[in-house]
Amino acid sequence: MAHLLIFGLGYSAKRVRAATEALGWRVTATGQDGELDFADRQGVVSALGHATHVLSSVPPVAESDLVLDRYGEALADFAERGGWLGYLSSTGVYGDCGGAWVDETAPVGHGRRSARVLCDSQWLERGARVFRLPGIYGLGRSPLERVLRGTAHRVDVPGQVFSRIHVDDLAAGVVAAFDAPPGAYNLADDLPASQSTVIEEACRLLRILPPPLQTLEEAGLSPQARAFYAENRRVANGKARRVLGWRPRYPTYREGLLSVLRRTSL
Repeated sequence: MAHLLIFGLGYSAKRVRAATEALGWRVTATGQDGELDFADRQGVVSALGHATHVLSSVPPVAESDLVLDRYGEALADFAERGGWLGYLSSTGVYGDCGGAWVDETAPVGHGRRSARVLCDSQWLERGARVFRLPGIYGLGRSPLERVLRGTAHRVDVPGQVFSRIHVDDLAAGVVAAFDAPPGAYNLADDLPASQSTVIEEACRLLRILPPPLQTLEEAGLSPQARAFYAENRRVANGKARRVLGWRPRYPTYREGLLSVLRRTSL
C-alpha cells in the first residue's frame, strides 16, 4: 500500500494529506496534529521503513534544515531503496528579478532567503522533487479574511507584482509529481498581480470599500512585510504543466478568491 510520511503537518501539508488520502493512500505525519513526535527517532525511523513517499514541509531554522539534520542518514537509506522524496520550498530562492518571468532554470541565491536556498539545494542533491511556491492562500488564509479583520493594506509600490498559488492547486501539484522525475517545479498561478490589486478584488467580492492606498512608510509594516515589497518577479509554471500534466484549478486570484468566499461563512 502506498504510504506517505509528511514532516511538518502545517496548513499546506494538511491539504496534501487530504488529497493523498482521497486516493486511498495511508498517510502519517509529524507535527502537533500528526501521529508522530518529530523528536521520537525510533518512531520516525520505523515510519520511514514503511513509507513509500516522504514529503517535508518544515521550513529552515537558523540556516539549517531540521529534517535533514536529524534524519538525513535515514532519508539517504530511504532514497537508496527507491523511495520518493519531496520538499516544499519557496520561489523566494529567486530573489528580486525586477518583475521578469522566472522558471526553474533561473539562478538562485541572490535574494534575502539564504537559508531557504541552502535547504532547497540540499533536497535537490538528494534527488527530491522540490516544489517552489509563491504566496499560498486558501480557505481560512486569504485576503478575504485580512480585509474583514481590518489588517489588509494597499501599498503603492509601482510595478511590483507577485505570484500566488491556491493551496488546493499546491496539493494537486504534489500529487501529480508522485510519478515525476526529481527536480525543481514551480507551482504558481497564471496571473501575477500586485498585492493592492488582489486586495481590491477581495473587497469587491465582499462589497466593502478598499483600504486607502498608502506608501510603505504610511502602512507601518513590519520589517518582514516590508522585505516582501523589495522583491518583484513573475513565476512561470510551464515545467509543471509539461512534466506533471498539472493545470491550476484556480488559474488566477479571481477564481481562487471566489472559491474561498463560496466555501466559507464570510
